[in-house]
Amino acid sequence: MFESLKKKLSTFKKKAAEQLPVEGEPSEMEPDEAASTPEVTHKALREGGKRIEDKALNEILWDLEVGLMEADVALDVAEEIKEGVKRGLTGRRLDRKYDLEKVVNESLRGAVEGVLTENEFDFDAFVRDSEKPVVIMFVGINGTGKTTAIAKVTRRLLDLGYGVVLSASDTFRAGAIEQISIHGDRLGVRVIKHKAGGDPAAVAYDTVEHAKARRRDVVLVDTAGRMQTNTNLMDEMKKIKRVAKPHLIIFVGDALAGNDAIEQAKTFDQEVGIDAVILTKIDADAKGGAALSIAHSVRKPIAFLSTGQEYDQLIKFDSRWMIDRLFS
Repeated sequence: MFESLKKKLSTFKKKAAEQLPVEGEPSEMEPDEAASTPEVTHKALREGGKRIEDKALNEILWDLEVGLMEADVALDVAEEIKEGVKRGLTGRRLDRKYDLEKVVNESLRGAVEGVLTENEFDFDAFVRDSEKPVVIMFVGINGTGKTTAIAKVTRRLLDLGYGVVLSASDTFRAGAIEQISIHGDRLGVRVIKHKAGGDPAAVAYDTVEHAKARRRDVVLVDTAGRMQTNTNLMDEMKKIKRVAKPHLIIFVGDALAGNDAIEQAKTFDQEVGIDAVILTKIDADAKGGAALSIAHSVRKPIAFLSTGQEYDQLIKFDSRWMIDRLFS
């Protein structure tokens, strides 16, 4: 995983160490001037040395931006990362006893970490602390693994001791009702469903009422996944939201979809509002740019990563986990 991005980062670091000259006289920096950079970079730059040459730095940063985009990082995200590194190094003075390759790597790592750690989200704590039943609505287009992601979240909640009921509110396709029903049978949880073509909001309402009557802890609402530009679909999502009053709306996106996943997330956020993200097919994402791009573009936390088809192949998103692999 992430081999392409790691290769680009490695090339960038090597070139930085070989090409980035320094000039000028030593000068002591104030401690707060490098506060946004990681510890090694902060110390190396703070203690003074020769000034980093701006022209050479810009050339290296251009190569970095191209490398990030080739790793499927969205353009605006790559630009922000580049600017973060540039702000950390432009005009600074580097102490001679520090290795420039390590300093550049740490500065880059800090910029990426800043994107991935924004608004981190603890799903388990959210469920634990919310009024019951907790209603969670899942949105996203067909083919992203949304219904399977719901089943995986169900397994996680069951393992934590919660009572769960599922709402088959994707009434647009008979196959969707059948699919979530199969998952419900396998997991031993009740699925509330109507006939295909019925009102999806009515299904969600009935599911919430069932959960209240049977004292279930969590309601998970599946929804239709036609193209995100479909006006009728968005009206349907808004109605479900009004009726079910979800505590949390989760967008399920395909890590392999690139910019399409970003546009889907933006559209659902604008039309319905999303609170968190689950990325599927992360095990097949060899380039690693999807999590970085979505986290930046919609400014919503990534709750989970789906790493396979089995119910237990859902891991809590950990920015450190991803960063360590990007920079290993």
